[in-house]
Amino acid sequence: MNTENIKKLPSPCWLLEETLLKNNLECLKNIKEQTGAKILLALKGYALWKSFSIIKPYLDGCCASGLHEAKLADETFSKEVHTYAPAFREEEIDEIAKISHHLVFNSPAQFKRFASQAKRVNPTLSLGLRVNPEYSQSPKEIYNPCGLYSRLGTTFQNMDESILAECDGLHFHALCEQDSTALENVLKNFEEKFSAYIPQMKWINFGGGHHITREGYDVDKLITLIKDFKEKYNVEVYLEPGEAIGWETGALISIVLDIVHNGMDIAILDTSAEAHMPDTIIMPYRADVRGAGKSGEKAYTYRLAGNTCLAGDIMGDYSFDKPLKVGDKVIFEDQMHYTMVKASTFNGIKLPSIAIKKEDGSLEILREFTYEDFKERLS
Repeated sequence: MNTENIKKLPSPCWLLEETLLKNNLECLKNIKEQTGAKILLALKGYALWKSFSIIKPYLDGCCASGLHEAKLADETFSKEVHTYAPAFREEEIDEIAKISHHLVFNSPAQFKRFASQAKRVNPTLSLGLRVNPEYSQSPKEIYNPCGLYSRLGTTFQNMDESILAECDGLHFHALCEQDSTALENVLKNFEEKFSAYIPQMKWINFGGGHHITREGYDVDKLITLIKDFKEKYNVEVYLEPGEAIGWETGALISIVLDIVHNGMDIAILDTSAEAHMPDTIIMPYRADVRGAGKSGEKAYTYRLAGNTCLAGDIMGDYSFDKPLKVGDKVIFEDQMHYTMVKASTFNGIKLPSIAIKKEDGSLEILREFTYEDFKERLS
């Protein structure tokens, strides 16, 4: 995007690029066409619902993590809604069941508690159980759903076969930003533990964490794995990526508010790692900055820092060809997934606006946030 267009945007601002989003969707469409698998959008990773008109023609629906995401999927995507939560609330189960197509329970106890009630509300509802294959190659333990003492999914030892008569499918989720080789290994463990139950199922959900649209991902292996599994067991296969939809589809644009010096130059921005890019702290990872290099790689090095009171609100140390000055734009790449869904107004900091660059190059500002957005969520 040219500099003049960027200058037209408010700051801070998330900017989705329609062309990049469609490139990812075309990749997923190819997998669907070659395998017959169904692919859902995981709202926990990407929920920019004003872009759903672009996404809907490519995907089969959404997977939700509870009532609010299920309602968002039902109201704005209007295709299949698959809902899973580690535990459901009794006062919400009727509404969830009414708008869902698949309802996946985390434990046999929850299945037995709510299955009959959910089917009374929605007789066409397909019920499933999340299982834990007890194997994962997750790069970080915080993101490992199969780690020691994990609460996520039912292990083979805790399986209750009395639910099988009502159970249409099994769901597992064991990946985090990983290739199809990791899926291949998870599938081996899943089959070793649960193969006796798979032929009784109508569908198997391979969960999310498939980094399908990342450069270098082995799409051919994924296609082979899905086709072989479907042929072996005669079941429907679902994938539910979130990050793969939003991967490298847009940036977070900010400006320099001030530059201070304390042993090194520190640029204070109008955005925040803590509030707007929390995974840079939680994961942690280093976001790419457009035109910047590593510390010392280019002539001028700065620590990029957020505009909150948290001492650790730091994006990292970056170098630039020219000195930064107040008012300069700083553009963080690949900030459409797991950012706005996690963003907060910590310290009363303003949420970034949301904009989209259309295929024809035009810009549309979808949302600007105000003081009222901050105030109304607090009481």
